[in-house]
Amino acid sequence: MYRKLLLAAALCLALPGGYLANLQMNGNFHPVVDGVAYRSAQPSGYDLDRWVTDTRIRSVINLRGEHFGTDWYDEELAASARLGIAHYDFGMSAGKALSQDRAAELVALLRTAPKPVLIHCKSGADRTGLASALLLATLAQDEDAAEAQISFRYGHISIPYTAAWPMDQSWEALEPWLGYTS
Repeated sequence: MYRKLLLAAALCLALPGGYLANLQMNGNFHPVVDGVAYRSAQPSGYDLDRWVTDTRIRSVINLRGEHFGTDWYDEELAASARLGIAHYDFGMSAGKALSQDRAAELVALLRTAPKPVLIHCKSGADRTGLASALLLATLAQDEDAAEAQISFRYGHISIPYTAAWPMDQSWEALEPWLGYTS
């Protein structure tokens, strides 16, 4: 019985839907650069408590924007205050391209936010992927390493004309500005 259960679990995790579900169940929490930046889906207060303890996060960048009066937002603000970490809101949409001007604003925030920083959106896949790629680009990482932040590994589905395709388009449009020539 144990072997069948283990096999069933392995198959579920191997399938794309199972993999994506597993990412969300674990908060899609990953290092971008250990000790500098981490990425995740929408954190609960419990998640923030745990991640601050484990990684000493000193600030949070919420890519969903201000949402006063919603449970998730109010909980995030309260947890940030309780933990003594800085909290920043940078509203962007996964369904709309990020302009170079807005990308410059985000890069400035990523540079100045106390480190380590936690970057998050709702699922930690699309907006967070683009922000993480921008961060790596500012740290002079190679293009492949930066671009890998916008990938299926973190739950991003890179298919033209899907809801989050503008994140891919934004990255491609921003590459020359970031110094990537290929």
